[in-house]
Amino acid sequence: MPAPQDGPLLDDAARLIRPYTISNGRTRPSTAFDLLSLIMATGIEPDVPLGPEHTIALGLCEGPMSVAEIAAHLRLPAVVAKVILADLVACGAVTAHAPAFHDMPTDRSLLEAVLDGLRRQL
Repeated sequence: MPAPQDGPLLDDAARLIRPYTISNGRTRPSTAFDLLSLIMATGIEPDVPLGPEHTIALGLCEGPMSVAEIAAHLRLPAVVAKVILADLVACGAVTAHAPAFHDMPTDRSLLEAVLDGLRRQL
């Protein structure tokens, strides 16, 4: 019996196996990242061999880019992208900065004005 060439079963298997192999079976990054953490290349060349996904991720980080954006560009689950980025942080190729949250109180009058404007549009 010939092996299947293409089809939904093969596509589903590829989607499940590929991320696992990309992260070498690791399911947790060694560095804690938020999806909004900003990643930026340092300009340091990694001294360890990188996989193609690592190289692509590094190329995306020339300017600050969030973990979520990198995962979307790589077309990988966020946890796999975090493992790849943790590898890049470990070898000094990128830096990660936690998102800045401002403790500003919500302006209720502004929110009500926006809600009123939206209601008028409907």
